[in-house]
Amino acid sequence: MKPDIRSLTRADLADLCREFGWEQYRGRQLYTWLWQKQVTGFAAMTNISIARREELARRFRLFIPETIARREGPDGTARFTFRLEDGAVVESVYIPDRDRRTACLSTQVGCALGCRFCRTARLGFTRDLGWHEIAGQALEVARVVPDRLTNIVLMGMGEPLANYEATVTAVAELNAPAGLNIGARRITVSTAGLPAAIRRFARFPLQVRLAVSLNAADDETRDRLMPVNRRHPLASVIAAVREFIEVRNKRVTFEYVLLRGINDRDEDARRLAALLRGLSCKVNLILFNPFPGAEGAGAQGETFAPPEPATAERFAQLLYPLLPAVTIRRSRGGEIGGACGQLAADADSC
Repeated sequence: MKPDIRSLTRADLADLCREFGWEQYRGRQLYTWLWQKQVTGFAAMTNISIARREELARRFRLFIPETIARREGPDGTARFTFRLEDGAVVESVYIPDRDRRTACLSTQVGCALGCRFCRTARLGFTRDLGWHEIAGQALEVARVVPDRLTNIVLMGMGEPLANYEATVTAVAELNAPAGLNIGARRITVSTAGLPAAIRRFARFPLQVRLAVSLNAADDETRDRLMPVNRRHPLASVIAAVREFIEVRNKRVTFEYVLLRGINDRDEDARRLAALLRGLSCKVNLILFNPFPGAEGAGAQGETFAPPEPATAERFAQLLYPLLPAVTIRRSRGGEIGGACGQLAADADSC
């Protein structure tokens, strides 16, 4: 099968032009057509000669992911379900909010980490996405939404730092001025806590933000919620985050999904404050978003449910005096199965 031309980075396209004996600026032209002007075929590249377009068509294909479902919520949040070339299905979410228009992207088909409060984990792991399949979700969202995307979060299906090379390449290409031109500080990469990859990411040259999905402040509870903690316990995750902060001189966001009776008690808040003391960080508290099968999903047969709003508020109040920034984040997309932890890309979601 011919390679997909969209899988070529800016550097790859420059190399291709040298191979063809074309002027070097043609590489930037090609990249602009593919990622800024969002063409769906070579014939649309009108400032490139017909003969050269035909040469490109002989050597490459240009695959466009198929949008097999699009559901929009009352607040404009939209969930996109895409079928890729091999039949794999992934989902993305578009979140408009005042001056921000965010695309939440997936980095893997399914996920191998098995977090018990996440519907994606039920799918298991199929494969990593290529960088162009990650960035291509943003392209397809940008093609149909009314306003230009301003922010990208890699918080959809999969663990971004387990697909490290494709993730950082997608970030760099999404940031490219000739493409979607998303500012680096407006791109956030999420992780469940892979210490070696966090340390490596600290040296990534772009000033991209990091969010760590924490969800418990003691190893026993985190082991039950997130099996990855058995390989990478909290002490190793926090040590890697501390190094990230020191190298970058930037604060890190910790995501904490509140689960009724499991991690939302006063003692949990005190443990969390003690764990994060001295770190330059922000804590986003997220009320658990229910999904089919969450009943009895816990390691000990617990049924997951969100806490009462008053409980969440008390949890936040216990943290406020002790940590630099605490927010109860209002989840978006719950009505359409597009909120944090709900993406499934299965038959029910399509």
